[in-house]
Amino acid sequence: MRRRASLTATFAVVSLVAMAALGIVLTLVVSELLQQQALDQAVRTATAYADSGVRDRVTEREWQAEQLDGRSVDRLAVNLHTDSTLVEVRLWGKSGKTMYDSVDLAHPFPDLDRLNDALAGRPSAALVTQLDPKAGTGTGVDPAMMAGLEKVLDVYVPVYPIPDVPIAYGVAEVALDYSATEAATASAVRTVAVVIGVGLMVVWLLLFRTVHGASRRLRTTSDENARLALLDPLTGLPNRRLLAERLELAAAEAQLHGSHVGLLLLDVDRFKEINDSLGHDRGDQLLVQVAERLRAITRDTDTVARLGGDEFAILLKTVRGVDDATAFADRVLGVFAEPYDVDGLVLHVETSLGLALLPDHAGDVQTLMKRADVAMYVAKAGRRGMSVYEADGDANSPARLILLGDLRRALDDRDQLTVHYQPKLDLRTGEIVGLEALLRWTHPVRGSVPPGEFIPLAEQTGLVHLLTRRVLEMVLEQIRAWRVDGWEIQVAVNLSALNLAEPDLDKRIAELLAHYDVPARLLEFEITESAIVADPERAAATLSRIAAMGSTIALDDFGIGNTSISQLRDLPIDTLKIDRSFILDMSNGNEVLVKVVTELAHEFEMVAVAEGVEEHDVAERLRALGCDLAQGFLYARPVPASDLPAILATYGTDPRDVRAGV
Repeated sequence: MRRRASLTATFAVVSLVAMAALGIVLTLVVSELLQQQALDQAVRTATAYADSGVRDRVTEREWQAEQLDGRSVDRLAVNLHTDSTLVEVRLWGKSGKTMYDSVDLAHPFPDLDRLNDALAGRPSAALVTQLDPKAGTGTGVDPAMMAGLEKVLDVYVPVYPIPDVPIAYGVAEVALDYSATEAATASAVRTVAVVIGVGLMVVWLLLFRTVHGASRRLRTTSDENARLALLDPLTGLPNRRLLAERLELAAAEAQLHGSHVGLLLLDVDRFKEINDSLGHDRGDQLLVQVAERLRAITRDTDTVARLGGDEFAILLKTVRGVDDATAFADRVLGVFAEPYDVDGLVLHVETSLGLALLPDHAGDVQTLMKRADVAMYVAKAGRRGMSVYEADGDANSPARLILLGDLRRALDDRDQLTVHYQPKLDLRTGEIVGLEALLRWTHPVRGSVPPGEFIPLAEQTGLVHLLTRRVLEMVLEQIRAWRVDGWEIQVAVNLSALNLAEPDLDKRIAELLAHYDVPARLLEFEITESAIVADPERAAATLSRIAAMGSTIALDDFGIGNTSISQLRDLPIDTLKIDRSFILDMSNGNEVLVKVVTELAHEFEMVAVAEGVEEHDVAERLRALGCDLAQGFLYARPVPASDLPAILATYGTDPRDVRAGV
């Protein structure tokens, strides 16, 4: 493949040709001007000779008679030899008759056109290089004499007896030796040509140097811009564009050799919180340190890239399989095990990492990127640290897309989506004091679909907003029905992080409460710690507006997230629900965490609720630790509203005596 000529080379050739053409044109123009000037000077010389050397030596009578006498001939001959440039002089009468010839050759017939022009007062000159005496034109100079002269200027000049009279009496043909003039003109032309050539060459060299320097600077700048266009300006890592190019190359090589390509996507958990609280400068320093650590653990053949914000990617050009890539992912997690020192501040940060392989999980680069992103989302949602792509967790897989379509249709079918209620008991009295609403989906073909399968799908696709509204409508409708029967019991409804991001969530809740004529105190809203951490400021503002309406707020799964003591103090939380994992550990004698959380809740004047209680001895120990409420399979599984009266009766609770809270 032929390379295109560079800008400098193109300029050099084009400008050199242009300069050469300009030099030739200038030389020709100057040559023409010099030759014309020399010719004009020769004509003036011939005219001056005719005026002074001919007119004064020929009488008016001789001109009119067209015949010279001997004295005039002698005077003309003497005058002729006084000027070395004169080669021949002829005199012609008005009729064209030869009156005198200094060479005295056979008199060829004159050029009538030139003779008539001269008689009309228009001198004419002709440069003669070849002589033919037999021809009717030109001078009569001897060819032998002409050989030594090389060139002769033949001039027809009108002769006026009186200078001021414009009527010519005859014509003088003056032949001048033009060789010296021609040689001088040629020398001058050569000198001018050299000067023009040298001058243009100097100008060309200066222009070439200027263009060459500018071209080199442009090329350097262009190369630098091209390099910077492929690198992240903060960390110096390859950016998304360069990563995509290397992914394409790695995929092509993997297909050729039958190998595997691994892609890890990760981001820094709670980075927005770090940025907002410590400032963007410290956030940037943290990202630079993360980049350096990631680069330190990768091979030369791998690529660490920054995709933007706090998101990074690692391309494993060749891996043996999923186990090999997973082992490397564990090393990446180790990068975040050690704290980071940012301007003297010690920061402990975590990451969520998604892993996908080619061709194990995808057939092309674009799909590989999407599936690594899905795996990262699953890791983040489940707080797993690292997750390998699985089709079941991909909202874009065919099966998930089908399930999503079914879920959308279920929203329009009141028979598929129902609410079950799980009681919460007062550990001191053994009475039911509240319920938690749990959504259930009965698919017309698949049957019961687990909440852990369709709830994350709704959150990933944004369908959770419609789903939450449906749950609220069904719960409020049920509470209204219970109130008609004389029941008043508080029901807890779960909210996701996406719900808290709605700017007018409190207004929607208020509208629904008014529509179903239900007091706000009969609704409790449960949120997880991860929902708060996603955007603490917005979450606090939204929850405060809901609490101001009269509803209570419960913090679900407390103990496994990152909620700080200051957040507990600042948020309008009424209830702490101790995560079930701590309750299960009580079977192994680990009661310390449950005790700490219970005491913390009471310190902040909150109600402590134990989730996942399944054994009597665990319930007794919870009561001894001062835990307020409990819920779990020990007491009742989630059941439809129609089954609640029987459960209430089992615990000796009259529905009409149930009150919200404790």
